[in-house]
Amino acid sequence: MTTYRDAGVDIDAGDEFVDRIKPFVRSTFRPEVLTDLGGFGGLFGLQTSKYKEPVLVSGTDGVGTKLKIAFLMDKHDTVGIDLVAMCVNDIAVSGAEPLFFLDYFATGKLSVSKAQEVVAGIAEGCRQAGCALIGGETAEMPSFYPDGEYDLAGFAVGVVDKSRIVDGKMIRPGDAVIGLASTGLHSNGYSLARRVLFDQAKLTVAARMPELDRPLGDVLLAPTRIYAKQILSLIQDFSINGIAHITGGGITENLPRVFPKGVRAKITRTAWPVPPIFDVMSRLGRIDREEMYRVFNMGIGLILVVPPESVPAVLTRAAALGDRGWQIGEIVSSTEEEPEVEYVE
Repeated sequence: MTTYRDAGVDIDAGDEFVDRIKPFVRSTFRPEVLTDLGGFGGLFGLQTSKYKEPVLVSGTDGVGTKLKIAFLMDKHDTVGIDLVAMCVNDIAVSGAEPLFFLDYFATGKLSVSKAQEVVAGIAEGCRQAGCALIGGETAEMPSFYPDGEYDLAGFAVGVVDKSRIVDGKMIRPGDAVIGLASTGLHSNGYSLARRVLFDQAKLTVAARMPELDRPLGDVLLAPTRIYAKQILSLIQDFSINGIAHITGGGITENLPRVFPKGVRAKITRTAWPVPPIFDVMSRLGRIDREEMYRVFNMGIGLILVVPPESVPAVLTRAAALGDRGWQIGEIVSSTEEEPEVEYVE
């Protein structure tokens, strides 16, 4: 008699996995969660009385080839934080409070212990963001993925009052550009990073370099900073005219996504310290400076556009919330012929 296990799918392992992760999942629940783990759909009771005109904001993303670093190090407890961060940061820049999150974990053969580490990281990310992990999908797909590897994707939903949406329309010439520090590469640019560091320079994740305070793998695997709670605190007390999550494309590509017509940004490259890992990659890979700023965040994970008089107070609040920040530029008038982001020294 042929069974599903003979074909490579272990239902019993899947059941054990669900039982193991229930404590992590439940630790993220908010009062609005109406279902436990294991149903066909997660139910969340939106408290509409808190809002005049509630607008739902959604976002989906993955971790990308940063997962390859986790595989090399056999360390899986932080990539879940990256997954949540990439989704909730995207919706938080609209001023939305993240409400709930769902994940998709796919692998060739389910390793219960490894998958448990991943979900523990997802739960930690949800706790940092203040959202509930209300469901997900675990797909065991024999022969589809290399042995020991997996892929991750996620989906977040948040809510914001229509009158409080932050969409960049209020950005004006003269506004200040504030950058909040990243924790490293976050979850973007790893295809180039791996090519330079591992394929060309022949380094390993255990490599120690004079510029870095930790082994290379630890630097590369540092989890993405989650800014959701900080954003909610800042928009509560300050006029924030625009917010940009600096992901793939760096400042060059992401900051203009929140610009109205007729403005551009002048960014001062010397206004903040660029983490050493970026200099290491630029040097070893002989990567052009402009290319570095188009691919990587270069040490800035989130940008706030604020009235100039608000800069000291916003920076002080950000520091109190655990985020180092700098005024890194200003908004100026623009014509179509000029670059949307101009870098100056």
